[in-house]
Amino acid sequence: MDPCPFVRLTVGNLALKIPVASKPARSVVHPSSSPCFCKIKLKNFPLQTAVVPFIPPENQFPDGHAHNVAATYHLNKSDLDKFAGKSIFAGKLCLRISIYTGRRGTTCGVNSGKLLAKVSVPLDLAGTESRPSTVFHNGWISVGKETKGSSAQFHLNVKAEPDPRFVFQFDGEPECSPQVFQIQGNIRQPVFTCKFSFRSTGDRNQRSRSLQSDLGSSRSWLSSFGSERERPGKERKGWSITVHDLSGSPVAAASMVTPFVASPGSDRVSRSNPGSWLILRPGDGTWKPWGRLEAWRERGGSDGLGYRFELIPDMGGAAGIVLAESTLSSHKGGKFLIDLGSSSNGRVTPVNSNSPGCSPRGSGDYGFGLWPYCVYRGFVMSASVEGESKCSKPSVEVSVQHVNCTEDAAAFVALAAALDLSMDACRLFSHRLRKELCQPHDMLS
Repeated sequence: MDPCPFVRLTVGNLALKIPVASKPARSVVHPSSSPCFCKIKLKNFPLQTAVVPFIPPENQFPDGHAHNVAATYHLNKSDLDKFAGKSIFAGKLCLRISIYTGRRGTTCGVNSGKLLAKVSVPLDLAGTESRPSTVFHNGWISVGKETKGSSAQFHLNVKAEPDPRFVFQFDGEPECSPQVFQIQGNIRQPVFTCKFSFRSTGDRNQRSRSLQSDLGSSRSWLSSFGSERERPGKERKGWSITVHDLSGSPVAAASMVTPFVASPGSDRVSRSNPGSWLILRPGDGTWKPWGRLEAWRERGGSDGLGYRFELIPDMGGAAGIVLAESTLSSHKGGKFLIDLGSSSNGRVTPVNSNSPGCSPRGSGDYGFGLWPYCVYRGFVMSASVEGESKCSKPSVEVSVQHVNCTEDAAAFVALAAALDLSMDACRLFSHRLRKELCQPHDMLS
């Protein structure tokens, strides 16, 4: 499999130093006593925001400090070509950063932050997909108005690194048992087939083939991860999708182990009682759990698909580690992202080295010595998810560094299918599902 060229542009190591006035005005709040944040903008990409920590004027930013990521941009070949082919009248490509004091957000429709300064970093992305690393800036920049020979200073690091990825595209909706193609430029090559099926309580014969011990006969450990018992009321259960290679051998699967059940008195799956999937890989003649995906329907204004994905250690009794947790719009859809450094909504999510068992949402070091961060670093995967009632053919990107065999890629494809199906599983129970997702007795009822 040949990967597609991608470039990962990161902005990190943000810090702000502001000189202390010898006679500060009593009516003025010094910026160091209030929070600071910045808005980061790259042409044609969504605005991202990040907190800017304050550093006392006498302190220096250590050169050997870990690269704490504030914003990440994933540039594909099309993006790079557009930037390289910019018109001479359009000016040089720049990363633009606006620094604010005060809290983020708005009050009565007015931005609550006060603009302190603007910074522009020129970018030349030509050839960055083939160079080990390109640093556009690393150090301090004087910003704002100069006061008595000194001015505020803003520290940042902006760099681009090649991040080649395998790109896969479903040829149809997962519930329609589609083929999966690998995309390389204009070339589409079939690499997997998917088989959607129902696994009912009494079904001992999973419809996947060529695996001696199938999902149906693995009920002893399936039940330890979820519940297949009959539940009263509205529920969606027993969905399963198996990924096969072109020889017909099963190489990954996603199995719904906890039914998606409407919470009492409502027609939605609640966060307190989510449905869940196991992502499975073959090993030693049986299926072995690799990851667990939980999903639910958010309440309130977002009314989106909430999800949480965790890796299951290959060690008995060890707790799973959350690698992704966020919300997707149920109307517009969005992108599922595992990136140990940033998140899909622009908020920073570096791994907290002091809390290996929690979601990677804290601030601090990356904890590369801890499982699974010694295995998974930086961008891991992304998958597109369409909103409700829209034709969904998920596109999946997987970092080359995380694919060593066909089963590695297939596991991420199965995860993407499970997430896409969760959009349907979490649909309000007052709405009917398409016929492919309804078991025969559901269609007759």
